[in-house]
Amino acid sequence: MGVSDKVGSNRNVFGDTVVSILNGMSEAERGNHLFVDSDLEGSCGLKQIHDAYPDRFVSGGIMERGNFSAAAGFGMEVGKQGIFATFSAFLEMCISEITMARLNNSNVLCHFSHAGIDDMADNTCHFGLNNMFADNGLDDGYETRLYFPADANQMKACVEAVFTQTGMRFIFSTRSKVPIMVDSDGKEFFGEGYKFTPGKDEVIREGTAGYIVSFGDALYRSLDAVERLKQEGIDVGLINKPTLNVIDEDMLKKVGAAPFVLVVEAFNRRTGLGSRFGSWLLERGMTPKFAYIATHKEGCGGLWEQFPHQGIGPEGIMGKVKELVK
Repeated sequence: MGVSDKVGSNRNVFGDTVVSILNGMSEAERGNHLFVDSDLEGSCGLKQIHDAYPDRFVSGGIMERGNFSAAAGFGMEVGKQGIFATFSAFLEMCISEITMARLNNSNVLCHFSHAGIDDMADNTCHFGLNNMFADNGLDDGYETRLYFPADANQMKACVEAVFTQTGMRFIFSTRSKVPIMVDSDGKEFFGEGYKFTPGKDEVIREGTAGYIVSFGDALYRSLDAVERLKQEGIDVGLINKPTLNVIDEDMLKKVGAAPFVLVVEAFNRRTGLGSRFGSWLLERGMTPKFAYIATHKEGCGGLWEQFPHQGIGPEGIMGKVKELVK
């Protein structure tokens, strides 16, 4: 519930949107952007960019650390940026290069696909990692932003909004296609007229019993759970947090005043958003009932089964909410 029959591939929408942005630039302006691939252009949405603008594209081969450094080196000059993409499973091997890029004030836009666990054929080697570790800088360091759009519409809006930002930007996407989310009237939530605002959380559904906070491939499943809970008389709200590492003070105050807050995510339970969100609430003196559910065990075999296997499918979410409202 809460989605249309349409689906979209976020990882491919990344490339399509970038091409659209480049099409609106002059040749000189396009020269300020360098795309570096690690032999995964067909999987990370970069093939469209390679086909459209081969002169701005480098096929770096299977060497993520060197390729990221090349993109960051290009982005060290004011007004230029490197664009890099690979699987989320390889993010952790780039951490030292990310740190050096941050110290050098490099402008880098990174697309890390195959995040979350949605229909993940590669299973455990591709999830349960610490994707939040991309935000490993200091508070007074060069700005770092982590984004995980919920569907193809939001991915397009996100790329358009952050493409011209400076600093380090990490956009996550799922391997599989995800459904298009709709509002209570059946209209596409992130459709016509929607603008992505970096750093701002979004109310997907209002509620009085408490709030679920989610993002990425867990958001549409959380919405299904919310709609079903409302039918059972439990008026739960849902918040989308597409900017993972920025505190939206107004939204935090809103959910912090609710009876409970439940964070639902496909990231690692040990290191994901939930491990931070509770601290943010306590630091501000907010004490709702709090819980978070996320990926936490091996997932050998299976595709769609991963979410219920981890207890974060709609039924698992509904069960956790019912525990919290007792």
